[in-house]
Amino acid sequence: MAERRAPTRRPAAGRWRTDLAWVLALAAGCFVLSVSLELHERMVRWLGRFERWELDELPLTLTVLAFGLAWYAGRRTQEMRSELALRREAEARAASLLAHNRELSHHLIGVQERERLALARELHDELGQGCSAIRVETALLRRCARAEDVSLLAAAARADLAAQTMYQQVRELLRRLRPADLDALGLEAALQALCGAWSRRVGVPCLLEQQGLSQPLPDLVNITVYRIVQESLTNVQRHAQARQVSLRLQLHDVDGLRLTLRDDGVGMDPQAATPGLGLLGCTERAAMVGGQLRIVAAPGNGVQLHLHIPAERLAAPANALKDAA
Repeated sequence: MAERRAPTRRPAAGRWRTDLAWVLALAAGCFVLSVSLELHERMVRWLGRFERWELDELPLTLTVLAFGLAWYAGRRTQEMRSELALRREAEARAASLLAHNRELSHHLIGVQERERLALARELHDELGQGCSAIRVETALLRRCARAEDVSLLAAAARADLAAQTMYQQVRELLRRLRPADLDALGLEAALQALCGAWSRRVGVPCLLEQQGLSQPLPDLVNITVYRIVQESLTNVQRHAQARQVSLRLQLHDVDGLRLTLRDDGVGMDPQAATPGLGLLGCTERAAMVGGQLRIVAAPGNGVQLHLHIPAERLAAPANALKDAA
């Protein structure tokens, strides 16, 4: 069976020759029709009745007008093609700049995560150990001080309390910079700890529901989902005036990962609201893993945040975050 070939586009020179042949054939046909019907003689006799209005000069005028309109159309067509070429060039340049900016954003997010990880290690190794050393010294002071030296015992107790408070603050900073639960226990446990800590701090219930999170996810996907939830809860605390927040996380083999976060707060008008840097960062994080972030909101009806990451993007290597950085 003969192979079917795809239709090829006719070269420009061939198209011009075909069009010119049609024009010449049409002119020849018009000449033959005019000779057979004696159109010129009939037109002259008809126009002779209106000679006092000089209508017998109308054919030549109309001929010049036709050539003028053809020239005008050709000029406008050429200008339109030039403008279309410039517009395509501008769109291609804008698409290139957009891709470059997105690449820079992804690189910046990766560098930010690496810096957070390095800072968390420094805080744990330096400040954490320093606080522990201070508590050891204060315990030694209280043990060696005499019972009647009340001022020294009180100073040691205050120093121990200050060191303990500082250590708690360092642990909170470490949890925000790089949650240990995310690396040790996985995404579900990290989100559960995040929602619990946020509820205790803000006083608003945060209900977490998960489905299908039995398989481990790539590190880049884990940190992306965690940061998006973290930023969303921060926005709820600042703007929503909500009484309850619900978080639902679903993982399917075919559909991929879906995250839905709802609050029953005051809502907002998506058309009038200007997206902040936090929301833009969440959008870039979602695009970084091939996902899509969508906001559904209305005044008085709260805000819904939907994140979808396709299943094929959940098979990335575990060190994807390092590669992105």
